[in-house]
Amino acid sequence: MWRKRLGISQEELAERATLHRTYISDVERGARNVSLQSIARLARALDTSLPAIFSGDAHPATSVVNGGVVDILYVESDPGEVRVTMQTFRHAKIANRIFTVHDGVSAMDFLLCTGRFSGRAPGGRPQLVLLSLDLPRMSGSEVLERIRKDPRTRSIPVVALCDTGDERTMAVSLRQGANTCLVKPLDFQRLSGVIPQLNLQWALHQPPLNGPRE
Repeated sequence: MWRKRLGISQEELAERATLHRTYISDVERGARNVSLQSIARLARALDTSLPAIFSGDAHPATSVVNGGVVDILYVESDPGEVRVTMQTFRHAKIANRIFTVHDGVSAMDFLLCTGRFSGRAPGGRPQLVLLSLDLPRMSGSEVLERIRKDPRTRSIPVVALCDTGDERTMAVSLRQGANTCLVKPLDFQRLSGVIPQLNLQWALHQPPLNGPRE
């Protein structure tokens, strides 16, 4: 059990997760169905990730930590979504390099430096993937599964972007290996809220004027 491995009491876990101690006790006894929101609170309180909670991983998750600026791969097929998101990022004045692709096959080619991205250096993989689940050529769910199965990409944090806030869809994405889920349209404030969980950092400076790279 995560709590016992960390050597903390139910009371301390309840305080960390802002949940009632009785609730924690019921969860540990299997006497209560846990909402996705409560699971997220418990994961933060236990200093681990949602995928690790679902998988029963015995070790706290190790997220990518970049000494410089986080490079981002944004995978979205809807031009309108891309436009709105990039405007949001520009208004936030972040200097992170954001690479955009528009389908699942291109996403995997980018990450593995294959296909039309075969000229990319393998060591230059992004440190964060923003992944829409609704993609042509290869679904976002399949992309997520492939990312987690491949040793070259499995440690990259992935934020799944869902069309709705349906808890079942989000829970499936988390079980497949997403670090967290956000509902589209992507909002910079909500994304910033999950960045500390991934041990990543933003560069809050004016970005280049040439926009996202293809």
